[in-house]
Amino acid sequence: MTRRMRIAGVARFGWVPALFVLGLSLAVPGLVACAADFSPPPVMLANVYRSDIPLAGYLVSEKFDGVRGYWDGEKLLTRGGERIEAPGWFTAGWPNFPMDGELWVGRGRFAEAVSIVRQKVPDDAAWHRLNFMVFDLPAHPGAFSERYAALKPLLAGLALPWVRPVEQFKAASPAELRAAFDRVVGNGGEGLMLHRAASFYQAGRSDDLFKLKPYLDAEAKVIAHLPGKGRHRGVLGALLVETAAGLRFRIGTGFSDAQRRNPPAPGSWVTYRYIGLNEASGIPRFASFLRVREDMPGGR
Repeated sequence: MTRRMRIAGVARFGWVPALFVLGLSLAVPGLVACAADFSPPPVMLANVYRSDIPLAGYLVSEKFDGVRGYWDGEKLLTRGGERIEAPGWFTAGWPNFPMDGELWVGRGRFAEAVSIVRQKVPDDAAWHRLNFMVFDLPAHPGAFSERYAALKPLLAGLALPWVRPVEQFKAASPAELRAAFDRVVGNGGEGLMLHRAASFYQAGRSDDLFKLKPYLDAEAKVIAHLPGKGRHRGVLGALLVETAAGLRFRIGTGFSDAQRRNPPAPGSWVTYRYIGLNEASGIPRFASFLRVREDMPGGR
């Protein structure tokens, strides 16, 4: 079977690639291995949008401020590979192949989504407020435009109102992109995502996927708590953090008084805002704490 081969005819979901029909355990063993060992799922990650991106080759969607959810065909996982304890009804009838999306309550309600998802014993009533916003089919062998074309009828066949496709659209010019960005952010949204239409699903960070937000942000692991001075004496002064690339620096602002008294534990991951990078060292400029990454290993 070639990478782009297709087959029709699954009774419930209509047309889907042969890869799904034959079973992911045979066709894509690497994608289902994570179900057994709880290693992080092989998700695509976004680079920060640059103005030189050729917009004609990209599809655009809203960036949802929720918790990344990866359905591996059997269970929901966080981006870090931890199991999400969803009620049985929430995932009943879902396909036995991967779906990548965002568990989302609504614009500006990130903390609420995190609170629901992190519970080891699911709050049934709270889960009724969550939507699974699906933006990709990782095991589909086609380009993103083809995956998106397969996604919409698949979810329509599920007929579950809390499982929704992320709508994609074209921006013909930077002005159109800026107008869409201003509209989403002005209505309380987080920003936009740009996905290269011709790209195949591949794990890791690349220019196949971009995020456009009002500010820059990134993740880092907490290494140590640095003591405060002056008015912060006796509580947290700063976090010593390390990026996935091994770069260490301090984050000393953005904390509430409660967070300074009870800071993110060493080993947990946090998201920070920043304004560009120092050219000489590569250290983020004006790094400020944003939130704990509950969906990363060590998050709480």
